[in-house]
Amino acid sequence: MDIPNLIARICPHYNDPMAEKGKIVPINAWEHSLVFDSTSDQLEPIYFWILDFIQDNLGFKDVTKIEDNFAASPGGGYFSELGAKATKMQEEGMKIMATVNTLIRTIINLIYDLKDFEIRLAQYDQANSKNKGLAQAGALALKNIWLDKVDMPQKGRGSIHQMTYELGFTTLRDAFFAVETLSDVDRMDINDRVKRVLKPRLAEFLEWKSRSEIELKKRFGIEKAYLKSEVSALKLYTRWAKPYLKIAEELGMRAGKFSEEGKITDPRIINAFNTMIMEFTIFAKSPAKVKGAANSKEIPEAFKHVKFKRKYYQCILANFKFRGIPFRTPQGHYVFGGRSEYHLEAYSLNEDEINLLESELKKDDLGTALSLVEDVTEKSLKELQEDLDHFLEDKPTKDKKPEESKKPKYEIGKVPPDSFQEAILRKFLEMKAANGVFNAYDIYKKSHGMCSFVGPDFETPGFQTAIHNPAFK
Repeated sequence: MDIPNLIARICPHYNDPMAEKGKIVPINAWEHSLVFDSTSDQLEPIYFWILDFIQDNLGFKDVTKIEDNFAASPGGGYFSELGAKATKMQEEGMKIMATVNTLIRTIINLIYDLKDFEIRLAQYDQANSKNKGLAQAGALALKNIWLDKVDMPQKGRGSIHQMTYELGFTTLRDAFFAVETLSDVDRMDINDRVKRVLKPRLAEFLEWKSRSEIELKKRFGIEKAYLKSEVSALKLYTRWAKPYLKIAEELGMRAGKFSEEGKITDPRIINAFNTMIMEFTIFAKSPAKVKGAANSKEIPEAFKHVKFKRKYYQCILANFKFRGIPFRTPQGHYVFGGRSEYHLEAYSLNEDEINLLESELKKDDLGTALSLVEDVTEKSLKELQEDLDHFLEDKPTKDKKPEESKKPKYEIGKVPPDSFQEAILRKFLEMKAANGVFNAYDIYKKSHGMCSFVGPDFETPGFQTAIHNPAFK
């Protein structure tokens, strides 16, 4: 992903003011690049030297890797070895995902069963209510269930339904719905022949009503406990599947240029060669220490009394590119020597812009395997969350998920512009970040015996005046 272009879209301050209207031409506060080709110098020492210098010497403690891509030529041994590892991870992950799918289907079926049980138990509660109207409605509902689910399957032609409509007991069904107790049967003005059939059937119903309520409540409790265990198992299997699918996704090649059909079109990758390319990017940020800078008079002293509505950061974007030949060591590991290039850029962003940057990077994330896990589990559970909370009596957690806590307040193009004080603070932080970028570049060259030069003095009044000038861009 073109990170400088994204930063320019989020923060118009880093879009070239001389660019055509509507066109994005990224700029930055300062930048340095270094390219050298050496088969003996490996990439790892370069990367870790820059990373350690940014963290330890420049004080950027918050460093995040935002891109890590590679591609290898199909004819090389490195390609086949990584492919075998990725295949193994995919197989293990998909085995677990098959179990996850089964658990989700079980959870859905359990929820439907529990809803049916709850409806049935509500009818028992109505039948046992002290409110005469509710008690009558509940009793009638249970009688209908008993006739359809118990009496008819067990008695057949001897059921109340069949006897009423086929055997001439025309008043039997109506009488069954009208009576509530056995003594009510004796007081009814109906044929004795009907009474002799109605009494035992009403006794059967009352016995069924008492026993079935107890059994239904037991089963309701058992299925609730089973639902809880299945949800816990689903979360466990999801955690197990994620590492396998994540590693399989990370082992997939994404660096370089690809056609729509997925073929590598990058000229640096030749199928028959034993070559590979790597591209990765880190983003470092350090918050503004306004009071300290005001006390040291690096910014106006009055700024220590200003309450800024949002935090501002000095930022460094470091991009690394490598093209070389992987060599397998006797220990079975690979080392890389070849053309190395790193590019350092200085920026200053506020917290709204950084949150928006992180959100856009997540949208562009190529982790389709993890998206699959989220679609199957997290999103499925989210749709069922209301039912799960109801049956499992779980209260919503107060802790927000990382995705929610980092949710940006604004969209691209809608971040409020800097106030007068914020604009000054941003320029100061740009100067600090630019100084850090130059030091990382200059000291690396000197420490490795490379030619260097007398760089800009970021502390001189002349430079501080220039950095405020639009021409500085």
